[in-house]
Amino acid sequence: MAIVQVTVVPLGTGSPSVGEYVAAIKKELDQAKEPIRYQLTPMSTIIEGELDDLLAVIRRLHEVPFREGAQRVSTSITIDDRRDKKGTMEQKLASVEEKLGR
Repeated sequence: MAIVQVTVVPLGTGSPSVGEYVAAIKKELDQAKEPIRYQLTPMSTIIEGELDDLLAVIRRLHEVPFREGAQRVSTSITIDDRRDKKGTMEQKLASVEEKLGR
């Protein structure tokens, strides 16, 4: 199981607002056929699942702003692919809380 942080930035849109693009990306995530889980954050999206599935989803997410009229898209990806044990978004946060004594 991998956890990926992805940030898709539409460029050449004529507006500093990106909310409509984020909404379209969320819709794409909601319709994903791959068995993934995701969490939107104010600055990026965190997705967990099998790496091949995640890469396929990210490829589609990269195309969303183009479909919505953007002329250029910059996509940044950070992959956490731990293979010695299964990790989830919640498990990673719980580990930090445990170390804080909470």
